[in-house]
Amino acid sequence: MKTAVYHKYGPPGVVQVEDIPSPRPGPDEVLVRVRATTVSSADWRARSLSMPRGFGAFGRPAFGFFGPRQKVLGTAFAGEIADVGANVTRFQRGDRVFGDCGIKMGAHAEFKLLKADAALANMPDDLGFEEAAALVFGGTVALVFLRDKGKIQPGERVLVNGASGEVGVAMVQLARHFGAEVLGVCSGANADLVRGLGATTIDYAIEDFVDHGPFDVIIDTVGNAGWVRSQPALRDGGRLLLVLAGLREMLLAPLRAKRHGKRAIAGMAMGTAEDLALLATLATSGAIKPIIGKVFALQDVRAAHRLVDSGHKVGSVVLRMG
Repeated sequence: MKTAVYHKYGPPGVVQVEDIPSPRPGPDEVLVRVRATTVSSADWRARSLSMPRGFGAFGRPAFGFFGPRQKVLGTAFAGEIADVGANVTRFQRGDRVFGDCGIKMGAHAEFKLLKADAALANMPDDLGFEEAAALVFGGTVALVFLRDKGKIQPGERVLVNGASGEVGVAMVQLARHFGAEVLGVCSGANADLVRGLGATTIDYAIEDFVDHGPFDVIIDTVGNAGWVRSQPALRDGGRLLLVLAGLREMLLAPLRAKRHGKRAIAGMAMGTAEDLALLATLATSGAIKPIIGKVFALQDVRAAHRLVDSGHKVGSVVLRMG
């Protein structure tokens, strides 16, 4: 099977397409023929070891001391069940599915082997593979932070910093679905997109979001709206959701916020099969739609990585497989 692999850390040029043997499912596993996957910020960090401030020492222990432990990147995917193990009853051959590999990665391949109880769900009937793959990364992060960590409530006033990115577009749509009033920080070039998702826009080049407060919830998907900057714009009892932050910020912001009667919340966001099933339902109802910035063929995987590295991608960057 064709895969996009990297044998050493570095820029997009370290990624190359290679043929490796296709796996076979064990008794409790399923084999997915991957039709589409995404190149996300998680892939960029694993490939380049570009860690948030303070996390540099954790890069090699996490991904491999002397080179990548997992040589195939990719967390999100959509495809078809190609084969099932003898004990599997949840899926059948031919089922259209989408899923999340999480930190195990490995989705940048024509076939992906998973446990049958992994973060895997049936695709919405009215979505194509590329659209389904684009739902996964941003959608699961947004669900975990808004619903579980932030406990968003109807009528709250929410700010999304980085509203046009892969996580940001999902945050805007899901916050609107949960009944919030949403303001999104983005560039002027992406304002029409963000407004079309239901948010009032703030152009970061000419305005400071602090001047538009107070907010019940501020979500930082970029890493430049930490506690010091955000706290004047938070209501009493408000929450700062740190989707991206340095180690010092993650450790100190919750303590500082508590002293002011507010909360700062960080941490990982791991999606589940139930989360994916909910995203499928929301996509079918029109409450959330995948936003794809650009689609690349597998042989152009380096170009996809270069776009992600630029920091200016809109929505998801999708790889079309096979």
